[in-house]
Amino acid sequence: MATTPNGRTNDGPPRIEAIDRAMQILEVLAKAGADGTSLSELSEVTKISKPTAYRALATMRARGFVSQSKGGEYRLGPHALGLTESYFSKDNLQRALHPVLLELSRRTAELVHLGAWDGPEVVYLDKVEPTSRAIRVWSAVGQRVPAASSALGRALLSAGHETPDDLRYFIESLPADRHVSHERLVEAIEEARATGFSGEFEENEPGVACMGFPLMRGDRAVAAISITSVSERMTPERRRDLQKLVRTQLPRLLPEGIALFKPTGSPADA
Repeated sequence: MATTPNGRTNDGPPRIEAIDRAMQILEVLAKAGADGTSLSELSEVTKISKPTAYRALATMRARGFVSQSKGGEYRLGPHALGLTESYFSKDNLQRALHPVLLELSRRTAELVHLGAWDGPEVVYLDKVEPTSRAIRVWSAVGQRVPAASSALGRALLSAGHETPDDLRYFIESLPADRHVSHERLVEAIEEARATGFSGEFEENEPGVACMGFPLMRGDRAVAAISITSVSERMTPERRRDLQKLVRTQLPRLLPEGIALFKPTGSPADA
C-alpha cells in the first residue's frame, strides 16, 4: 500500500503508523485471550518487527493496556479490559438507551423502563412515560424492585445461566408482600427463555402488568427494557402485538454493541 509524505494512503484517509501498529497488536492480544501470546508470535502475525513491537508493548504496558505474565507472554491489561465495562456502565447505558425508550414509549403508548442488576433486585436506570394518555402506575428512577417478581428481573434471569436451585436465592430475597413461589419463578424463567420476553401479571404490583426484554452485550445481559401497563390492557393479544413490535423495531434502534436476547424456542404464547 503506497503512502504519501503526509501519511495518507492511496485508498483511504490519513493514518498514523504508530497508532495503527498499536491497534493491530491489541487486536491480536484480544484474540489470544487469557493465555496471551509471545513477542515472536505477535510479530509474525502482525508483520511488525520485534524491536518495534517491543517498544509499542512497553508503552502500552506503562498505560495498563497490556500486561505480561511471568512466562513472558503478553495479554490485554486491566485498562484495556476496563474500557468496555466503562462504556457499558449504568450511567452510559442510561444515556445511550434513552432515545430507544422515548421511541418505544411513543410507539406503544405505554410506560417504558430501563433496569439493571443491583444484587437480588433491579434498579430503574431510566423511564419514559407516554404522552398520548395518562398512566396509573407510579415508579421512579433509582427505585429498586425484586428480580423474582418483576418483568425486568425475570428478563435478566432468563438471559443468564441460573438453574432452578439458583433461583431459590431470589425467592428468599422477596419482600413479604410479594407472593411468588419457586415453582412459579422457574416456570416464568423457562417461558422467558423460550419466547425472548418475560412477563408478570399483578405479581409485583396490583393492577399492573409488565413485559421485559433482555439487552445483551455478547453473551451477557447488561440491562433490560420493560413495557408497563395497567393489567386490564395487557391481554394475550396485546402481549403478542408488543412482542412483535419490539422484535421487529427495537434492533434497529439499539446502539452498537447491544442486541436483544435470542429466544430458544417458540411456545404458543410467542
